[in-house]
Amino acid sequence: MERKQSLSAGTSLALALLIVLPSFSLSLDKLNMCMDGKHQKQEPGPEGELYKQCAPWRENACCMANTSEEAHNDNSYLYNFNWNHCGAMSSKCKGHFIQDTCFYECSPHLGPWIQAADNSWRKERILDVPLCKEDCESWYNDCKHDFTCKENWHKGWDWKSGTNHCPKDAHCQKWTDVFPDAKSMCEKIWSKSYKYTTLTKESGQCMQMWFTPPNPNRKVAEYYLNQAPKTVTSLTLLLSVLLSVLLHWDQ
Repeated sequence: MERKQSLSAGTSLALALLIVLPSFSLSLDKLNMCMDGKHQKQEPGPEGELYKQCAPWRENACCMANTSEEAHNDNSYLYNFNWNHCGAMSSKCKGHFIQDTCFYECSPHLGPWIQAADNSWRKERILDVPLCKEDCESWYNDCKHDFTCKENWHKGWDWKSGTNHCPKDAHCQKWTDVFPDAKSMCEKIWSKSYKYTTLTKESGQCMQMWFTPPNPNRKVAEYYLNQAPKTVTSLTLLLSVLLSVLLHWDQ
């Protein structure tokens, strides 16, 4: 009787490990993946027809051509987001938000920063992606003469019309009054999706929104994945050994 109970317990644990192990294996393979989002593909691949500012991802993308085209439109069907909620946004400023959208929708190298999300429009999000100083600073400088009514653009809008408008308790202010510096803008505007860094593009340790192919961000993602590989690898090996022992014990 005790032997049968041991076998049953061993089998149950072995099955549990079979379920757990793939998730640890996946954690070692985040250099080429897409988020579980509203518009991203299941797996990255070539997209030769990507539009304008999304074109640098043509060789390997998580977005499709129609998504890249919509990313350039005001109030596009992607999110029905209104860039002009405090008057017409300048073309230079808007260019950075288009690039931000391309980066978010198309990049296959965001694996180290993908987190679960509980939004109705996405199951995963990015958190604390380290942006290169040049990208964040130029984004801020090109928007500093624009206006907005909110520092967090992820939530709190009035969506009654189907597009976002400033809530009634908010008023339009100069960009620099809402965001005193580049760090506050990059980190607050999308709920800490991005992390401001003083790292330059030459460092190989920050993600680039603007780049000329080939995509330099794979090496950056690899750098961050390699910061703690031993912990994951050791745990995976330990679970593999335990699984082998339990399966052998049940034979």
